[in-house]
Amino acid sequence: MKRVVITGMGAITPLGNNVTAFWDNLVAGASGAATITRFDASRFRTKFACELKGYDPATALDKAEIRKTDPFTQYALSAAAEAIGDAGLNFSAMDPFDTGVIWGSGQGGMQTFEEQVTEYVTGGYNPRFSPYFVPRLITNMASGMISIKYGLMGINYTTVSACATSNTAIMDALNYIRLGKAKVMITGGSEAPVTPASVGGFCAMKAMSVRNDDPAHASRPFDTDRDGFVMSEGAAALVLEEYEHAKARGAHIYAEVAGAAMTADAYHMTATHPEGLGAFQAMKSALQEAEINLQQVDYLNAHATSTPVGDLSEIAAITKLFGPAPGHLHISATKSMTGHLLGAAGAIEAVACIKSITDGIIPPTINTTTLDPQIPASLQIVLKTAIEKNVKVAVSNTFGFGGHNGIVVFRKI
Repeated sequence: MKRVVITGMGAITPLGNNVTAFWDNLVAGASGAATITRFDASRFRTKFACELKGYDPATALDKAEIRKTDPFTQYALSAAAEAIGDAGLNFSAMDPFDTGVIWGSGQGGMQTFEEQVTEYVTGGYNPRFSPYFVPRLITNMASGMISIKYGLMGINYTTVSACATSNTAIMDALNYIRLGKAKVMITGGSEAPVTPASVGGFCAMKAMSVRNDDPAHASRPFDTDRDGFVMSEGAAALVLEEYEHAKARGAHIYAEVAGAAMTADAYHMTATHPEGLGAFQAMKSALQEAEINLQQVDYLNAHATSTPVGDLSEIAAITKLFGPAPGHLHISATKSMTGHLLGAAGAIEAVACIKSITDGIIPPTINTTTLDPQIPASLQIVLKTAIEKNVKVAVSNTFGFGGHNGIVVFRKI
């Protein structure tokens, strides 16, 4: 099969509205969490989230695009614009059928849905829906709008696998290029879930932290006092390209997508398998496909959402695969800083993995002061501050409601 490399990246995150700002704040150990400003959250158990800061869709979108799209699509278009510019792609010189878009979003146009239904219910005798209600709402519109904006006529669709969504999209994009069905794929994920219904729904599940007096320290993966995840929003985009095609046009290559795999826990609607069986097999399969042995893995970006059950099941999978004391492996949980972007989580964590390879830095896990006693102390979890390391192989873990496990392996080239 053909080799696949990353030639462009883009990011819209609570830590910065481009890749450089995002990475700099990630390495610095900054937190993106604060009290929700988008709406009055005072009635909810959780009153904070990781919102975007200073984001202006007009920097990448025209007025018509903004009017016609939900924020999740706006985030996707903004991140894709940065990634495509970073890759230096000249689509006018390419066959439009050689480039496709596989995007991911777990919830799609949640804000549009809430606003339009509210307007209908409160509209008295003249309720009306916007003609853009359905196009703004449907989850596949992000991939559709990216293709429309750039005239990309190749493979185009959107993946949904809850919080494993972006890794699913990356894996599919990887495989289409490997099989020779595309030369370039725009992939990644976006999510805009900081809305009353979304926050209220996760609050009802008691899945989110309630550390309302100290949001910046609320996401504390692996900590004995962790009490749930912190909701987040944003997007990240990758340009995946067939290796020989990238070389022929003189593209800058960040890293290689070496392998990917998915499994299902087949266990519970929302809980991960307590022994991490699905996660274990997905990691094992992804590394086998990449032809990378366990001792070659330098960095693992853990899914680690800061939930009591989920963090331990992931640790169980890691120790089952790598052993309780893998001296070569460093682990960190960047959701301690970014919060949890749900369907877009894997996309921004892919950027973190790729930057760890290019810059030789592993970002930290902040806020974790006392490791859960069930976690082996011999695991090298990077706490508080970033470390320098020659990262040749990085693994990104993502797991989603419904039992979805999605793993992507990145390699220095």
